Amino acid sequence: MTRRAPRRRPTIDDVARVAGVSRGTVSRYLNGGHWVSPESHAAVEAAVRETGYRPNAHARSLVTARANSVAFLLTESQDRLFADPNFETLMRGAADALAERDVPLVLIMAGTDAEQRRAREFILAGHVDGALLVSSHTAYTRFLGSLLSADVPLISCGMPLGYERRIGWVGSDDLEGAREIVQHLASRGRRRIAHITGPLDTSGGKNRLRGYEAELGDRLDPLLVIEGDYSRSSGERATVQLLERRPDLDAIFASNDLMAAGAMDALKASGRRIPDDVAVAGFDDSPIARHTDPALTTMRQPFERISRDMVRALLEVIEGEPPARINLPASLVVRDST
Repeated sequence: MTRRAPRRRPTIDDVARVAGVSRGTVSRYLNGGHWVSPESHAAVEAAVRETGYRPNAHARSLVTARANSVAFLLTESQDRLFADPNFETLMRGAADALAERDVPLVLIMAGTDAEQRRAREFILAGHVDGALLVSSHTAYTRFLGSLLSADVPLISCGMPLGYERRIGWVGSDDLEGAREIVQHLASRGRRRIAHITGPLDTSGGKNRLRGYEAELGDRLDPLLVIEGDYSRSSGERATVQLLERRPDLDAIFASNDLMAAGAMDALKASGRRIPDDVAVAGFDDSPIARHTDPALTTMRQPFERISRDMVRALLEVIEGEPPARINLPASLVVRDST
């Protein structure tokens, strides 16, 4: 009499193959179902029934609990973390909002390919329940796409270009804020208003440029627009170029306060007086705006509210709610530079 070989026990890989999803999606389904879309959830559920898969109860019990932590995911270089005060303000606000819920905040740098690979592995391993995405660049769409494919809850600071319909976001109204500050400069009699943009692969850089262009209309001079990278040094370099192109310019609107401070450095080096010869305005109302000489006119972003709303929106997504999209007004702060 020939004994039949025992039937092989179904594995996670078998379930993934039948469901047409990744092994990671099956694992997340088995570990509580968070980060799994309704379509994938139904497909895995059906595949589990079809294959007869039964998870190891002990192993599963070790991982069913949530991580109870959230990532502050910064897609910038490490030096920008310390050079740009806005990141510190956002991170502190988010940490405070999460502390009220007894949830720790984990900083993850993702400014290089290697950092993004490590960040992806860390997040997909379930060490955090979701991520606050800060400083989203279109150059990193592949990285964001990999997180979205794994159904990781995300909320972006500012509109995430390329993913506006898939990722919730909280930010200030960059376009209207830029229009208002250009209106302010024009109201002071300035007629040759230059603009140092932020990186044009970010929503802030792109939308502030759009606001500047919309407000100037037919008066727009393309030679008065130069792209910066949000650093003080880029504001200084851009101003040197602008003065070479248009020595008679009488105002500069920089897309953030650090670049505005750099513009001031270059103007002073050229012998121009601020605001007598050239008015200067920024965007953010970061701490440096109160310490430049003269103090900087700028648009104030409500960073504390932005960070709190980001936390609230992310926790809602983690609980299965649809992602919120919140556009908050920026407010004009007039100081001595205009």
